[in-house]
Amino acid sequence: MEYVRLGSTGMKVSRICLGCMGFGDAERWTHKWVLDEENSRPIIKKALELGINFFDTANVYSIGASEEILGRALRDFANRDEVVIATKVHGRMSDDPNGAGLSRKAIMSEIDKSLKRLETDYVDLYQIHRWDYETPIQETMEALNDVVRAGKARYIGASAMWAWQFQKALHVAEKHGWTRFVSMQNHLNLIYREEEREMLPLCREEKIGVIPYSPLASGRLTRDWSSEGTLRSETDQIQKMKYDASAEMDRQVVERVAEIAERHSVPRTHIALAWLLQKEPVTAPIIGATKISHLEEAIGALSVKLTLEEVEYLEGPYVPHRIVGHQ
Repeated sequence: MEYVRLGSTGMKVSRICLGCMGFGDAERWTHKWVLDEENSRPIIKKALELGINFFDTANVYSIGASEEILGRALRDFANRDEVVIATKVHGRMSDDPNGAGLSRKAIMSEIDKSLKRLETDYVDLYQIHRWDYETPIQETMEALNDVVRAGKARYIGASAMWAWQFQKALHVAEKHGWTRFVSMQNHLNLIYREEEREMLPLCREEKIGVIPYSPLASGRLTRDWSSEGTLRSETDQIQKMKYDASAEMDRQVVERVAEIAERHSVPRTHIALAWLLQKEPVTAPIIGATKISHLEEAIGALSVKLTLEEVEYLEGPYVPHRIVGHQ
């Protein structure tokens, strides 16, 4: 395993992050493909054995069940000081008027609930899951600063927003001397590269660590174009919104991934992740593994080095896509 600093911080994380949205309770959430606790724990344990120290979840994943499963597994299998736990706040957790968003009230309530579910006194990275159009960013940034000052989070990060919004948040924090975001969790892969236009240059300039979600385009980069879908691809409406509208445009990219993988004699996963890993300022792609083989394939990508010509070949067929993921 390789370890790198997250952005400009001194904290080192594994170059592969285990995403925990796939661990939870299908009865408590819309995603029916999630693994229950019994089937989730072996994957978390294997991740630790493979050297992964970076785990990403969110309060809204299975309405808290993902945090509960991760917390118990790390309690049983790991030393707390040796792992990096990231979670997120914003999604609707209840029907209460204040049961979602990034108000001071919501943040102060949700951080304590997340810590209880995760069975820890602090999280290493506390991220805003989306932009809250109903709460002034000053209120959000001050509340996040107070969470850090209270010792409940070591760092703060953001996810899935416009570059101007991220820059505004950074400016507000700097202006008031509050804690700044150190990471951006955004939507980035070979068939969705819109973040390269503004967000990646901003993160490079501000020395922000990038931890992309959906690095394999929900599996589309790992299988034949005409292959049968998975339970997730058939039932996950968010996934359909992200990719189905541009499906035909992406065919050639997927075929080139297969071609380069054959040339290297490696799984396609290796090529898709190797492309991300060579792109600055990407720190650690988030792998939503639901099988141990998913983890093993992801880590294998660390040994694949693409040539400049191969990178250009993979990127060549790309066409602009509509913006998705900020909702």
